[in-house]
Parts: sequence; structure tokens; C-alpha cells
Amino acid sequence: MANLIVRNINETIVKALKQRASQHGVSAEAEHRKILEQVLMQPQRKSLAEVLSQIPNVGNDLDFERVQDDTARHVFD
Repeated sequence: MANLIVRNINETIVKALKQRASQHGVSAEAEHRKILEQVLMQPQRKSLAEVLSQIPNVGNDLDFERVQDDTARHVFD
């Protein structure tokens, strides 16, 4: 296992880390490891543009043309 030293941390952040660690019943160091793992080891989220670019080309615009259905209007008249 590697060691990580983090310098010049704002005291407010240190206090918040210690408080969070206390709430979870672990040391600040263990809480720090947990936070780093949760943030860095989760799968990267894709942007909307990436997701949209992966949608296959399944037809022409006319295939999805809206068809007016007048029968639904008569039900409520």
C-alpha cells in the first residue's frame, strides 16, 4: 500500500472530516480513505452528448412522424 500526505488543508475541512469520521465511528484517516475510494473508484459518468451519440440510427424522421388520431377527441366531447 502506498502512503499519501496531503498538505495545506483548510482547517474547516479538517474539522468536517474529523466530525464525519466520528459519526461513522472511524478514524479521520479511515474516513479519508473511504471518501477517496468512493469518489475515485466509481465508474465515470457519461455526458448527455456521449449517451446520445451511442443511440443507434434506427430509421428516418418520417418513421416517427406523429399521426393525428381524431378518435380520442370525440371521447371527451
